[in-house]
Amino acid sequence: MIQLDLPEQIACERLLLQRLRYEDAEEIFYTYASKPEATQFMSWATHKSIDDTRSFIQYATWAWKEGTDYSYTIRLRDSGKLIGSLGVVNEQGKIQFGYIFSPNYWGKGYATEACQKLMPILQRQKDIFRIGTFVDAENTASIRVLEKCGFREEARLSNWMRFPNQSNQPKECIVFVLPLSGSK
Repeated sequence: MIQLDLPEQIACERLLLQRLRYEDAEEIFYTYASKPEATQFMSWATHKSIDDTRSFIQYATWAWKEGTDYSYTIRLRDSGKLIGSLGVVNEQGKIQFGYIFSPNYWGKGYATEACQKLMPILQRQKDIFRIGTFVDAENTASIRVLEKCGFREEARLSNWMRFPNQSNQPKECIVFVLPLSGSK
């Protein structure tokens, strides 16, 4: 098992990324997990109750210890207000990540800031051979974030993923990869 050596807290200029905690459940539920507009492009269903969020946090706590999934809350550094979260999935050195924000905080550069801070940390991890993600081809905001953070489009895949919050219809997705150090 390849374990990542990720810090439990990462400070950015305007943001603070912190390991997910049980105490975060209500904030997560009301900030983004229960909002259809926020979860539209997620691979998981919009949370219907706080119990859905608590179940996810229970999984996230277990997965961090196992080294398979590292989930962070994203908070404003000056106020501590929760605005989103970010997750890193570790499949034996192949990294996939994703993020979600409250719609109230879209278009302010927060996703770019969090990703630009986290990616060098991931690139320095031992035994990592790939860092990538995929997005619905219609998710233009996330495509821009990934491009700003140095990701390159690797492939476009027709009818590749069903998103539960979009009538579960197969969608075209774009696979992005971040070049590792020395592999430009």
